[in-house]
Amino acid sequence: MDPRRKVAGEIAQIVGGQLQGQIADQVKRRLAAWNDPRAKLDRRYRRSSRVLTFWLIVLAILAVVGTLALLGVVPVAVGVLVAGGFAGTGVLAVRTNTKMRGIDAARRQLAAAPVRGPLPARSSAARQPMERLEDAEDTLRELLRQLDSAALTSIPADSVAQARATGAEAASALRAVSHQLQAVERARDTAPPLDRGPLVEGVRRLRTQLDEGVDGYCGLVAAAGRVLAESTASNPRQVLGEATDHLAGLASALRDLSHWT
Repeated sequence: MDPRRKVAGEIAQIVGGQLQGQIADQVKRRLAAWNDPRAKLDRRYRRSSRVLTFWLIVLAILAVVGTLALLGVVPVAVGVLVAGGFAGTGVLAVRTNTKMRGIDAARRQLAAAPVRGPLPARSSAARQPMERLEDAEDTLRELLRQLDSAALTSIPADSVAQARATGAEAASALRAVSHQLQAVERARDTAPPLDRGPLVEGVRRLRTQLDEGVDGYCGLVAAAGRVLAESTASNPRQVLGEATDHLAGLASALRDLSHWT
C-alpha cells in the first residue's frame, strides 16, 4: 500500500474520530441544557408570563368597554356581559399570577443547587465515579442543611459554611479530572495502535485519582452524617473540621495534578 495513502487514511481516521466525539459532546450538552430543571422552569415561567400578559390586555379592553357602557355609549346588555367577562378574566389572571409565583419560588430553590453537566458516557471510565459523586453531593447538601438548623444542632454556622464551600471546590476539581480523563480516552481511541500505550496508562492513572478524590468527598459526607447523628457529642466541630481540612487538601492536590498533567 502506498505510504502516502496509509498516512492520509490514518489522518482521516483521527480527524473523523475527533469530529464525531465533538459532535456527540455538543449534542449531549444541548440535550442536557434542554432537559435541565432550571431550563424547564424558565420555559414554564415565560409561557405563564405570556398568558398573564394576554389576560391583562383582555382586562384592559373589557374595562374600556365597561366604562363606555356606564357612559351610555354602548347598550346596558353589553355592559352586563362585559362585567361577567371581566370577573372571569380577573380570576384567570390571578390564577396565572399565582402559578408564576410558584414557578419563580421553585427557580430560586434550584438556584442553590450546583450546576451539573451531563454524566460521562457509560463506556467511559469516568462514569461510575461521577455517578458516585452526584449521589454524594445530594447527600452532603441535605446533611449540611440540617446541620445548619439551630433547631436541630448546635454546630457553628462557620463550620457548616466551610464544609459546604470545600465540598463545592472539591466537586469542581473532580469534574475537571473527569473531563481530562474523557479527553484522554478520546485520544486513545483515535490514536494508532502503537501509540496507545501511554494513553492507556494515562486513563488508568486519572481513574485512580478520580476514585481517590470521590472517596475523600464521601469521607466528608460520612463525617457530616456522624456529626448529625451525634450532635450532642463533645467535639462535633472537630470531627467536621478534620474531614473538611482533609478534603480541602485533596481538592488542592487534584487541581495541581489537573494543571500540570
